[in-house]
Amino acid sequence: MSALKIKKGSNKHSAYNLRPSFSDVQETHTIAVLVENEPGVLARVIGLFSGRGYNIDSLTVAEVDHQGHLSRITIVTTGTPQVIEQIKAQLGRIVPVHEVHDLTVEGSSVERELALLKVAGQGDKRVEALRLADIFRAHVVDSTLESFVFQLTGTSEKIDAFADLMRPLGLIEIARTGVAALARGA
Repeated sequence: MSALKIKKGSNKHSAYNLRPSFSDVQETHTIAVLVENEPGVLARVIGLFSGRGYNIDSLTVAEVDHQGHLSRITIVTTGTPQVIEQIKAQLGRIVPVHEVHDLTVEGSSVERELALLKVAGQGDKRVEALRLADIFRAHVVDSTLESFVFQLTGTSEKIDAFADLMRPLGLIEIARTGVAALARGA
C-alpha cells in the first residue's frame, strides 16, 4: 500500500491546510463594478468605502452601455485579503450593482492610466525632457517657449517613473485619470 502524498497547505480547501486564514499583508486589488447608470449610485459605492474607513487609490467611472444604462466603476484599493473580500461582498449587496469582478484575482488583466504632465524648463533641461519623453513614448500635446505638456499612457508604475524623472527637469503640474482595466481573453 502506498503512502498518501499530501502536501500541507497545498490547497486552501484541504483539511490539511495549516496556514492561518487571516493575514496582515496589505494587497492592492483592482475591482471592476458594473452598475446602473443612475444618480446616486457612485455616491453609494464611495460611501461604502468611506463609511468603513477603506481607502481608494484610484477611481474611474464611465458609461459603458448606453442602451442598457450601465456604467463601469474601476476601483483600485489596498487592504488585507479579509478586507478585500468584505469590500467585494458589500459591493455585491448594493441594489444597483449588477456585477463585481476582482481583476487581480480572476486572472491577468490589462491596466492603463492616462496622465498629463506640465514640465517647465529651458536649455538643456528642455532637451533632456524631450529625450526622456521619447524613451517613454510620451506625446507633446502642448508646447510654449517656457513649458511642455506631455501625454503619457501606461501602467501606474510607468507614469510614476516618468514623473520622478521629470521632477528635477521642472515638473510643475500633473493630472491623472486613474486606472482603467479589463480582463484578458474571452
